[in-house]
Amino acid sequence: MAQKIEIWFEFASTYSYLTVSRAAPLLEAASVPFAWKPFLLGPIFKAKGWDTSPFNLDKAKGDYMWRDVARRAERFGLPFQRPPIFPMHTVQAARIMTAALEQPWCGAFARAVFTAEFARGEDISDPAVLTRALETCKVDPAPWLDAAQSDETKAALRARTDEAAALGLFGAPSFRVGEELFWGDDRLEDALIWAQERR
Repeated sequence: MAQKIEIWFEFASTYSYLTVSRAAPLLEAASVPFAWKPFLLGPIFKAKGWDTSPFNLDKAKGDYMWRDVARRAERFGLPFQRPPIFPMHTVQAARIMTAALEQPWCGAFARAVFTAEFARGEDISDPAVLTRALETCKVDPAPWLDAAQSDETKAALRARTDEAAALGLFGAPSFRVGEELFWGDDRLEDALIWAQERR
């Protein structure tokens, strides 16, 4: 069996939208096991002295990113629109995902959240948006909205974010195959090949 790929992603990340939208069928077709790893980039950026996304701090880089994501979305047949808020407040979405990681529908939830944010321009900090995302997974939203507020879930997300920092992650999406790190949606296929070659 191929090595497992860890998919580290942030709900505020444009490139994570592309990855989460396309990773599961690609990896499943290749028989490569994977694990979702939601985390928060905010604390990692804050440790660097940044109070927002580097795409906001550097206008030229930001302008390029928006055009690049639009091009890649078109390539993969994904709807895309620039949301009115960037980066969005993603803590609640990340907590729900953290609480639901053992559920078979957690990937569908992540895709529903990203679609709301980057295909429809909705504010994913809004509980109503998260409720609709959970409803698309055919589950009762209430227990999962409650789980997002539990001390256990909050601690788990903090721990994963601390782990991301300790591993040297600096952006999302990032992929880990064993000790090897790949960064960026355009490295998903590279991570897949690396995993396949190290069975």
